[in-house]
Amino acid sequence: MIRKFLPRLAIAGFQRSLCLSALCFLLVAICSPHAHAQDLNRHYLLAQADVDDSYDPFSDYSEFDEASDEEADIDFFRHGRFLSFGFAFGLRGFTDELSRLYSSGPAYGLYLSYFFDMRMAMELGFNTGDHDFQASTSTESLSGNVSMTFIHLNLKYYFNTQNMKRGLSDINPYVLGGFSQVYRTYTIEGSDVASRESTVGMNFGLGVEVPIMRKKAYVGAQAVYHYINFKDENANIVNQTTGVDYGVKPRGDAFDVLALIGLSF
Repeated sequence: MIRKFLPRLAIAGFQRSLCLSALCFLLVAICSPHAHAQDLNRHYLLAQADVDDSYDPFSDYSEFDEASDEEADIDFFRHGRFLSFGFAFGLRGFTDELSRLYSSGPAYGLYLSYFFDMRMAMELGFNTGDHDFQASTSTESLSGNVSMTFIHLNLKYYFNTQNMKRGLSDINPYVLGGFSQVYRTYTIEGSDVASRESTVGMNFGLGVEVPIMRKKAYVGAQAVYHYINFKDENANIVNQTTGVDYGVKPRGDAFDVLALIGLSF
């Protein structure tokens, strides 16, 4: 009797084990894709997170908005100048009627330039010079000396020469424009009184600088036109002692042709 039921019990136990194994396999198959999908979703959300780096304390700090700004500043700190101080000397001349009244003569001065970047600079300086003065008629002449002093504030723009041929790229051409406070002092022969006048003028010019001594110094040349307008330029010159009218008006402008030598910092 017992022997008769042993095979049936064995078969039943095997079927029960087979069903249990199939159920476990089905549960694993159902749960595994769900867990795997959650892992994928979790990684996807992290990768696509929209995080503002400006609020991330571990992000790289940069004070530049664009790469071009950073490159320009690096180039300026490496190759540019912050200040330049120089001495100018050369010749001053005059136009119109002033060329008849005043003789051309030497002019000299000092200047200081501050560079905003590789191309723009502001220059503060002065130059001065003395010139012979003479006005005459057929019967009388008036002579003496006139001193012209310019205190100027100019903006200078340097052209980019990096794409020029080797040798020419070291030349720094520029244009300038600005204003001057102009002082004119007359000293007339036979008179102990010197008259002084002032006016505001405008400056326009161009120049070139060539670096020397490993760019610690430079030499150059500059030409500047001074537009000036004194209050008496439409009135004839009259001898204040004798009252003689010389029939000429002190009308005209000035120009300087200067050599430069300076130091760069």
